Amino acid sequence: MTSSLQKSKAWLINQALKEYIERLSAEQERWQETLQAMDSVAHGNVTSGDAVHEWLRSWGSDNELPPPDVKK
Repeated sequence: MTSSLQKSKAWLINQALKEYIERLSAEQERWQETLQAMDSVAHGNVTSGDAVHEWLRSWGSDNELPPPDVKK
């Protein structure tokens, strides 16, 4: 018999609810971050893809670049 089968029904229900609430909370946080990012872009706060790629290519090199600035 596995240990999960030895748990009470109440414990299993509480565990399932806890995990569901944690997943829901994380999903809502990601959604808020998405809305903030979309608002930022709508206000023109962007960085060029070329600048990002140049920065990423510099990672791990002796001449690593700082993160690109946001253009407003």
